[in-house]
Amino acid sequence: MLLLVSIVILIFSIILHEVAHGYVADWLGDPTARYSGRLTLNPLPHIDPFGSIILPGLVILTHSPFLIGWAKPVPYNPYNLKNRRWGEALVAGAGPFTNIVLALLFGQLVHFAGALNLSPDALSLSATAVYANLLLAVYNLIPIPPLDGSKVLKALLPYEGRMAFSRFEQGAYALGAAGLIIVSLFIIYLLWPVISGLLETLFVFVTSF
Repeated sequence: MLLLVSIVILIFSIILHEVAHGYVADWLGDPTARYSGRLTLNPLPHIDPFGSIILPGLVILTHSPFLIGWAKPVPYNPYNLKNRRWGEALVAGAGPFTNIVLALLFGQLVHFAGALNLSPDALSLSATAVYANLLLAVYNLIPIPPLDGSKVLKALLPYEGRMAFSRFEQGAYALGAAGLIIVSLFIIYLLWPVISGLLETLFVFVTSF
């Protein structure tokens, strides 16, 4: 039962991440996500069978040290955004920001578990939610296309840098879903020791204040 609830927590954390992208895009003038029926917490329009169910399930069942998964990306048209440079960065940053907020909220449940008389199972699930959302935020903020951090980095670069980064970005997007998997494997196997240490530090910080 705890395993099933853990998977549900991860799936909804991913879905809220994607819905946040769509809401900010809509706020900035692009209604693509709204017209596509993606501004909803109903999981069905968002679920990617492999990235949202099969992969997270396998990761949890095998007691992997990392959690990974994704939903169908929320569509948006950057040409509709009110501010082309910062608009994309705001849309991209909305997803990780949402995961940070969720981590902070569940972190309070962990911190006040004794005062709230949380059961061991509820405490374990709250801790899982904190860790999963911190991982989603940190992972997606890595500035490598097609991750959200690449959009934030591009907005911060001077014009020449943005143009060069855009060409690099187009090459990554040409790989499609395979590109995301390749980037994920690259990050997991090469950067995991660094990411793991950062997550441990953030987990302690989020659950101790």
